[in-house]
Amino acid sequence: MFDRRSFLGSATAASIASPAAAQALKAVPLPAADLHGRDEDAYWKALRAQFVIPADVVNLNVGTVGSSPRPVLKAIFDGFETTEQMTQAGSEDYPIWGYGSWQTYRKPFADFMGAHVDQMAILRNCTEANSYVANGFDMKAGDEVLMSDEEHGSGEMPWMLRHRRYGVVVKKFAMPKPPKDAAAILNRINDAITPRTKIIFVSHISTATGVILPAKEIAALARSKGIVSAFDGAHAPGMIKVDLNDIGCDLYTGSMHKWLFATKGTGFLYLRDESVMDRVWNTVATGGYDDPTRKADRYMQIGSSCIPTLMGLNAAIELATSIGMERIEARNRLLADYIHGEMVKRGAESWTSPDPALRGAIATVNAPPVQRMELQEWLWTNHKIRVRGGNPSKLRLATPYFLSKADIDRFLGLFDEFRKMKGA
Repeated sequence: MFDRRSFLGSATAASIASPAAAQALKAVPLPAADLHGRDEDAYWKALRAQFVIPADVVNLNVGTVGSSPRPVLKAIFDGFETTEQMTQAGSEDYPIWGYGSWQTYRKPFADFMGAHVDQMAILRNCTEANSYVANGFDMKAGDEVLMSDEEHGSGEMPWMLRHRRYGVVVKKFAMPKPPKDAAAILNRINDAITPRTKIIFVSHISTATGVILPAKEIAALARSKGIVSAFDGAHAPGMIKVDLNDIGCDLYTGSMHKWLFATKGTGFLYLRDESVMDRVWNTVATGGYDDPTRKADRYMQIGSSCIPTLMGLNAAIELATSIGMERIEARNRLLADYIHGEMVKRGAESWTSPDPALRGAIATVNAPPVQRMELQEWLWTNHKIRVRGGNPSKLRLATPYFLSKADIDRFLGLFDEFRKMKGA
């Protein structure tokens, strides 16, 4: 018979050694570096094996959340196993002390994003970073923030809070649906600027439509008028190659758990230089928040950290770098162009853009009379395909590099079946 202690020990061991956990931690070799040139389909199939998503599941909703691949999971699990032993060399090493600058984790990500480590604060998600900008940027009642009408709630709501508490004016311009070119977006921003505009806050990649906004040109426009430029880059890291210092923006926020497939609970805030940092107050404060010599580091002093999540972030960066962001971006665009073209052939209205340069790995279409939520539930419940969109008929189709053409064709065939079933 088991006593309570032996029973709990056995249960713990069983959970650690469960088939699902063992499968997630199972090392699967990465494809050889030259396989892409010899057999491209085999190369991407080998990378698909790095993800623990079951073979019959098709995730066209990476735009909401990605799936961390095996190297990332292993880094996270190993990180917890190591740190929770509490055998660190120093008497105040993590996890005893969780308020460090964490250069080991900030620098690889800063390098990956074309930034310097002193410009980069690693936070918990894009919402937190956006809240830092909206709540901390130095403004007074009547000053305006200019944003698009396609901002995510985590980008818009922090500014609405600022509006309600302090009288800052939230002004919106309408994004073209679809924008024919970059000028169509720039002209609408320029026309909406007033003498009271203090900051332009827009998505780098629209969560609503997948349009890639001309960030570098927007930043230049803002700078020419003495206005601060800020971008919500939730979808950019891991989807497209980003060089923040080349863009020339003042502020940039984002998440790593979508297209970079890093740990859930990782986000970031980029601040270009001290002139910007001097205008953004900390809205979470602990020791060091008011030390300007710490530069961006002072914005990540939010209390105890979870370093295993950052270990997972490093592993995600290493995987993306080993593949190559140019290769990832090309693959993402190829898949998005394919699904976009096929949906347009089926009579769907493109809301992304007819210009491939303004489209990354999200293709958004309006497909009436199909009811998005009904289709979404039917696809997942009956066929294990995830999609996202908006009511009544918008479909947002995200195409991460590990998908195959067969995965997309499966969705397309089921979309046709659903329309036939509904007489649409």
